[in-house]
Amino acid sequence: MALYGHVMRNFMGANVDGNTRLCMATSVVAHKQSFGFDAPPYTLNDFELSDTIILIGANPVVAHPIIWGRIKANKIPGKKVIVIDPRNSETAKRADYFYRLKAKSDLTLMYTLANTLIEKGWIDEAYIEAHTENFEAFKEFVKDYTLDQVEEKTHITAQQVLELATMIHEGKNVSLWWTMGINQGYEAVRNAQAIINIALMTGNIGRPGTGANSITGQSNAMGSRLFSNTAGLYGGGDYDNSVRRAAVANALGIEESLLPTKPTLPYNAIIEKINAGEIKALWILCTNPRHSWINNETFKEAMEKLELFIVQDIYDDTESSENCDVFFPVVSGLKKEGTIINTERRLSAVRPALQMEENEMNDFNVILNVGKALGMGSLLDAWQTPRDVFNLMKKCSKGMPCDITGVDYDGLVDSKGIQWPFKEGDVLTEDQRRLYEDGQFYTPSKKAKFMFENPMDNPLKLSEDFPYILNTGRGTVGQWHTQSRTREIPYVNDAVSHQAYIHINEKLAKELGIENQEIIEVSSINGVSKQFMAMISDTVAYDELFAPIHYIETNALTPSLYDSYSKEPSYKSTPVQIKKVKGA
Repeated sequence: MALYGHVMRNFMGANVDGNTRLCMATSVVAHKQSFGFDAPPYTLNDFELSDTIILIGANPVVAHPIIWGRIKANKIPGKKVIVIDPRNSETAKRADYFYRLKAKSDLTLMYTLANTLIEKGWIDEAYIEAHTENFEAFKEFVKDYTLDQVEEKTHITAQQVLELATMIHEGKNVSLWWTMGINQGYEAVRNAQAIINIALMTGNIGRPGTGANSITGQSNAMGSRLFSNTAGLYGGGDYDNSVRRAAVANALGIEESLLPTKPTLPYNAIIEKINAGEIKALWILCTNPRHSWINNETFKEAMEKLELFIVQDIYDDTESSENCDVFFPVVSGLKKEGTIINTERRLSAVRPALQMEENEMNDFNVILNVGKALGMGSLLDAWQTPRDVFNLMKKCSKGMPCDITGVDYDGLVDSKGIQWPFKEGDVLTEDQRRLYEDGQFYTPSKKAKFMFENPMDNPLKLSEDFPYILNTGRGTVGQWHTQSRTREIPYVNDAVSHQAYIHINEKLAKELGIENQEIIEVSSINGVSKQFMAMISDTVAYDELFAPIHYIETNALTPSLYDSYSKEPSYKSTPVQIKKVKGA
């Protein structure tokens, strides 16, 4: 990913964006604004050290089974697992407490919870004074979020909010965790920060078993964010920061003028400009946006308008690769070398389990050879191998919060990995380390900042024509994203439905005369209709539906709507209509 940024952004001046925009862009912006850097504080071991685990918009039983295993391994007497979600998910069914909130009412709930904690005096005033800023403004702001209004707006009762506040107050080590249910929304950054605010005001950060913690499932969750040269300079920092520009140019041994002067277009704008005729060529690597992109028929339109469409993948039969102009076949991770940085900032070695055969190439080889063919010449001298690039990224990270100058490329092999920061001269005394233990953040003041804003109405409102709200997410533990790979696993392929399906409340199904497994038509506010198999379920509320993301039909229905700060797509709150299919 770092090499791709060098070839396409630094040399070609191309627009580059990545999977982070669909997954973690919200958390990135929330971290930067609140903490001063994209620096999630936790270690995964905190799941086993927390006596009060609050999961918000997260379903680890299905989406993060290894994390659920960590939660089950927690042996703290009286530990509580609390789930806040619109859906009575697999995790909610196994939790000690489940609070079913109205879809996209997270902000109102969190602000009411914050106001309740303040009014009860259940906050850590010493921590707030020493390590945060903007609290007084936040305290004044949340006064309007009172218990007498909360049930109408969130479907959570005043008593339930008090119960939740009491558990936070009585918990010794409280951790709050969120993932796509929060990240993929139209006011997602402020939602994430509302969770961060709760942790800050109660002093639940920087200690074992605490934190406001974003979860992601991608193996290279942090690597792609900090070292891909998409939204910022290698190792973090803004493109217009003269000090960082000089440091990165010096580390790479290139003229500073080669570095972009500002972030290039985000994912949504790239596709919009293709459809407007302004962008003529697109190269996608190891992703399947014809299936996964929001309002995905707009990507189908883009594919047809491109003059050059390149796909690089291990499969030539994905929905995106089937109609490309150029296909670069590459090997899987079994034959690749490099480094990944996961959700808890941990660097791990990737080394080939199998050797490449004659005429095979991995992603790195393809990108390097394209760079050579483009005439980059000596600009690639220091980028010849994954080891070379890793050493460049080490140099770029020097002095930054994500400093990895002390990490040895070979030393990662057969290790437990190393969490950043780990600068030159550091000695590893333990393999689990968290940030902010000293109360120092990465803002100019070294204090975390309370961030807040009035909740928005859903820009796409429910109406008589579209009276139900569609939620989407992971369907089963065996299916992954667009199923490009998991379709190859026989027991998954045998166990999951090949027909796209949608969960519908039992009462609603009865009123509409819809039988279980009957084919129905779902029409979206964006003008698209698709057929699904109705699955009558107790997991969804009366006027809410849920469809797994693993079917191309699902993201045909989701509209082109994005968070205003992170530009992450809003996959979770689409107004829809449903009806029986005649003759089905």
